Amino acid sequence: MPLAKVNWEPNKDMPVGKGATIQQFFTTLGKDRFEISVAPWGEGQLKVNDREVARTAEAKDRRQAFALLKDAAERYARGEPMGGSTNGKARLIPAVKAKLLEGKKGLVVGIANEQSIAWGCAAAFRAFGADLAVTYLNDKAKKHVAPLAQALESSIVMPLDVRVPGQMEAVFDKISKEWGKLDFVVHSIAFAPQDALHGRVIDVSLEGFSTTMQVSCWTFLRMAKLAEPLMKKGGTLFTMTYYGSQTVVKNYNIMGVAKAALESAVKYVSAELGAKGIRVHAISPGPLATRAASGIPEFDKLLEKAKAKAPARSLVTIEDVGAATAFLAHDAARLITGDTIYVDGGYHVVD
Repeated sequence: MPLAKVNWEPNKDMPVGKGATIQQFFTTLGKDRFEISVAPWGEGQLKVNDREVARTAEAKDRRQAFALLKDAAERYARGEPMGGSTNGKARLIPAVKAKLLEGKKGLVVGIANEQSIAWGCAAAFRAFGADLAVTYLNDKAKKHVAPLAQALESSIVMPLDVRVPGQMEAVFDKISKEWGKLDFVVHSIAFAPQDALHGRVIDVSLEGFSTTMQVSCWTFLRMAKLAEPLMKKGGTLFTMTYYGSQTVVKNYNIMGVAKAALESAVKYVSAELGAKGIRVHAISPGPLATRAASGIPEFDKLLEKAKAKAPARSLVTIEDVGAATAFLAHDAARLITGDTIYVDGGYHVVD
């Protein structure tokens, strides 16, 4: 059956009618589940199987937003390019009505592809008007990151393998020479060798432990050190964590130890740099189907559990993480620092 002829059922757990805020509508076609969320002021998003594929912020009201997204859903179902497309894909940078971060300069480290958490953050920052520097791991990764950097209109695009001496310093030196300042840094990288990640914590070799801690934790400290002199009027440092730092999550293993260290580092760095107006945040998303997560055994089961048990009954998206992170970079969040911010639909509060 064509998607145009199916019924869109409202989410009965949410208020409807004139006084409602966000409203949701669902339908299915084959194995695909479509979800449209719309707000009275004309913003909305379309998700397919819990992944955002289209967004609007330009409609005059909820009804027009729904019509635009319903049309986008039908085109998606037919395999046609989405509106506002780039290389045949849905619009990469969402449209927003207020450039709340205009004039801000930021560095985003960790973009691997358009499913990366770092990409969700970068797209949100750019949508709100910030100028971005981005990095790619190596020449192999460059072909995936370069089109995204172009969509971000990034003037600084550089290689960064944190295990290669001098590359991190070269990135910050370039930012210093070209911009002379830095308002935020997103550290969205982590790594553990396969034998370290898949084995018991007590079996981890010194080399595996050192590599995991170097890439996943120490590099955040080093970036904070290099960013400090560029944040002359304050700024914000972000890193990505996971609640496997606080409780034992099956198969998370040594990465849980590294994330616990990282969250402790956030507290100490916030205390050391707070007097200079530099805020520090660990962002803790719920389970996300990223390339990095693909290395965790039985990850699909973790996603199913999170969706079933989270109070919001929904998986988090990279867009959700990006929007929350962008808010924390705004001056309105100047007194929020030193903590772990959960963006997981409330999953961390249930057992």
